[in-house]
Amino acid sequence: MSQTLLSPAGFAIAALTLALLTGGYLIFSPVPGRIPRERRRPGMAEGPGPISRAATAATEAIDSLLRRRGTPGASQLERAGIRMGPQDYVFLVIVAAVVAFALGLLISGPLMGVLMALLAPAGAYVLLQVLAARRRAAFADQLDDSLQLMSSSLRAGHSMLQALASVAREAEEPTSEEFARIINETRVGRDLASALDETANRMGSQDFVWVTQAIAINREVGGNLAEVLDAVGHTIRERNQIRRQVKALAAEGKISAYVLMSLPIGIGGFLFVTNPSYIGVLTQSPLGWGMIAAGVVMLIIGGIWLSKVVKIKF
Repeated sequence: MSQTLLSPAGFAIAALTLALLTGGYLIFSPVPGRIPRERRRPGMAEGPGPISRAATAATEAIDSLLRRRGTPGASQLERAGIRMGPQDYVFLVIVAAVVAFALGLLISGPLMGVLMALLAPAGAYVLLQVLAARRRAAFADQLDDSLQLMSSSLRAGHSMLQALASVAREAEEPTSEEFARIINETRVGRDLASALDETANRMGSQDFVWVTQAIAINREVGGNLAEVLDAVGHTIRERNQIRRQVKALAAEGKISAYVLMSLPIGIGGFLFVTNPSYIGVLTQSPLGWGMIAAGVVMLIIGGIWLSKVVKIKF
């Protein structure tokens, strides 16, 4: 029994179980600030278990480390629309790395475990970038409709804050969430212009920068803001139409880039599964490892070059 536990498979199973338990506690634990009724009365509920104490201690340690290093993790999570603290997200990434290491150890061995564990933080970074890009694109596509709704509210005699509140109520996410945040910040005393500027920076929208500038100028010099928003909305609508046309023309190049980037990885994985002795020759000599390293470097360089070619700035 002891030999089984000390074997790589036993270690992997134990690590996988611990990671799943701690990750499950972190995901399904109550949100801070919402205290269950039984916890409000001393002596009515039991104290936290060892897993919850370990998870809490780990997240607190990660939070302390992030605060000392000044890592801007919260802003990246906000751009991606993930409602989670940076310490919780980092802890989940660590749990995913432990799970990936355990699975790799069970499937192949320590080398595969290390490689799969390294993929966890890379995958988490890519996930943040993809979610943030989707959120920015959705915000940009919804902006012209939001401006029409704002101008209609202003023509109906509503104030600027009431027009923003109407967008927060009736628009889709992420526009409704961002405008609701603007309203909440202005209600607690923040200046409207600074709240709008922060939203434009967080969403990375040059179009919304124009909107914030138009609102700021109108607050200083006056004028018919509804007509200004209509003009800005018309310009944004035409820009979005041209952007969609350019994106459609560049789609073929992007698909070719994805195929070229995934082809070496796919062939290598297929050979590793179907004929491991054939591709295993590369891992049995320094020359083979050098060829693998050179291939990875060239693949990264080619990926960067392809991304520059197919990425069209507009």
